[in-house]
Amino acid sequence: MDWTCAIEGDRILCTLTPDRDLHGAVLCFSGMAPMRAVAGGTRVGGLGGFTEVALPDLSAGVPHELVIAYSDGFHPANRAWLPMGPYLRTDAGPIALPVGDLGCRPVVLPDVGEIDGLPMVPQPNTWQARGGTCTPDAGSGADAALSAVAALAARRGLVWLPEGQGVHLEHTDLAPDAYELEITPSRITLRAGDYGGRLYGGITLLHLLQAGPLGCGTLSDAPRFGWRGQHLDTARHFYVPQTILDLLDLMALLKLNRFHWHFADDEAFRLQIDCYPELWQKTEMRGEGHLLPALFSAEIEAGGSYSKADVAAILAHARALNIEVLPEIEVPAHAVALTRVMPQLRDPADNGAEVSVQGYRGDAVNPALPETWEVLEAIAQEVDALFPFGHLHLGCDELPEGTWMGSPRARALMEEEGLDGTDDLQGWMMHRLAATVVANGQRPCAWEEAAKGSNGGIGNGAILFSWTGQGPGIEAAKQGYDVVMCPAQHVYLDMAQSDDPDDWGARWAGFLPLSETVNWDPIPDSSIADRILGVQGTFWSEFTSRDAQLWPMLLPRIEGVAAMAWQQTQIPQADFLRLVAAIRWLLTAFDVPLAT
Repeated sequence: MDWTCAIEGDRILCTLTPDRDLHGAVLCFSGMAPMRAVAGGTRVGGLGGFTEVALPDLSAGVPHELVIAYSDGFHPANRAWLPMGPYLRTDAGPIALPVGDLGCRPVVLPDVGEIDGLPMVPQPNTWQARGGTCTPDAGSGADAALSAVAALAARRGLVWLPEGQGVHLEHTDLAPDAYELEITPSRITLRAGDYGGRLYGGITLLHLLQAGPLGCGTLSDAPRFGWRGQHLDTARHFYVPQTILDLLDLMALLKLNRFHWHFADDEAFRLQIDCYPELWQKTEMRGEGHLLPALFSAEIEAGGSYSKADVAAILAHARALNIEVLPEIEVPAHAVALTRVMPQLRDPADNGAEVSVQGYRGDAVNPALPETWEVLEAIAQEVDALFPFGHLHLGCDELPEGTWMGSPRARALMEEEGLDGTDDLQGWMMHRLAATVVANGQRPCAWEEAAKGSNGGIGNGAILFSWTGQGPGIEAAKQGYDVVMCPAQHVYLDMAQSDDPDDWGARWAGFLPLSETVNWDPIPDSSIADRILGVQGTFWSEFTSRDAQLWPMLLPRIEGVAAMAWQQTQIPQADFLRLVAAIRWLLTAFDVPLAT
């Protein structure tokens, strides 16, 4: 089979040259949003971006042209928007078509030039060079934090202190994660007050060792924010556990300390919970013959789920690297997986026509049904018990406008509670679910929309994540919420890096080159400074069908996330670009291809 596709304006021209006669074949593929057939076939079904097109009878060796286009105002931005995972459904079984060139092109780094600072990201608060180089003595001996740094260096193939050389440790009353380094010709002294400080002092030393002989001087450092995070969507694409462990390594090398694990969404619930095993058993695999089709997949069948043993291994790895793991269960919307497995979570009399931004109908659970609360409270309790961080992210983003307005049960609940419209009912629901989380001994978290509702939204001391921009975070902070800033325009690392049609990624928040990751202020209004807990990068996986595609999307832009989360002062874009180029060893350590 020969299959080619190319973007031509707002349309996509595909050519299929079969190697056999085909009668009654249906072309199946996934797109980034709902799609339609313009010519050469008839759309006969689909779900969201997954599309099925009936083809006319085809003859072996005779090219057939098919023209398709995105619906609802979407337009193809780059190669990532071409049909993903195309295959033919035939009476003889599915036939895979050739998969095109996937993922972004090799990363281009600028020339290093003159560096204003140390060859490391993020930069320390202060550094005073003393001249000369250091050949350190044996140090204080074993330490768990420095042993974790040594093991990290070994895993990533990085230079570390050779046997016989070490670090002298001194316990000092410093802020959490803060540290001081003093490097003399024969001695390295690390002062810190906690495990995080010792670990990050070791990470700084690791960065310096990659640049050559260790220079003498004194360094004082502490993070600007306590929350320095990176999010990963493992619902749209299943990343093997080793990839998550590798991501934790990358985070530690950049002094990030919060891993936001998004394992539940419309397309799958990937955590192997005991309370409702059918939830993950029926959604862990997507594709032909499964409950959900091959959404966002380059394969006819793909997927997986995470066992409790996987969770334990990831938590142990994270703990050694001073990283807390934040799980997310995602309600009330983005719940197609939930509602397909458990239709009892929707009002059967609901005649609403609302559609999610991904093109799904019926993607929200109904808060007026006792079954909804039975399921959500059981899931929250079990997930809470698995993750020791003491925080649970409840989701609460992108609820379609008008949700529940066609449900008689929801309407009755609204009248009983004095609520008016979707936002009020969402706020009521999130407030109740958050209270359950608090009763379980955890702190609730949610996306920015959870502040909506006439009752003030989720409440219960929840942390809100401001993602559409900084404005909602500012407003939430003024309402008394603690906020993590993750504006898509600066830290959504699934965004394409340029407007080049040969690039790769999303575009709804604009294009996100490396320079834009540091072209913003996490605290744009000083009056809310005490409410901004930190910064978090975000990565959604609609465009990812292979684990290896993750790294050139994250690197080097995740370095900008780290700089904004740690550094006390903003760094000029030009200086930052030179610093990133100076530590290109970080890209090599994660097999990121560099342009020659």
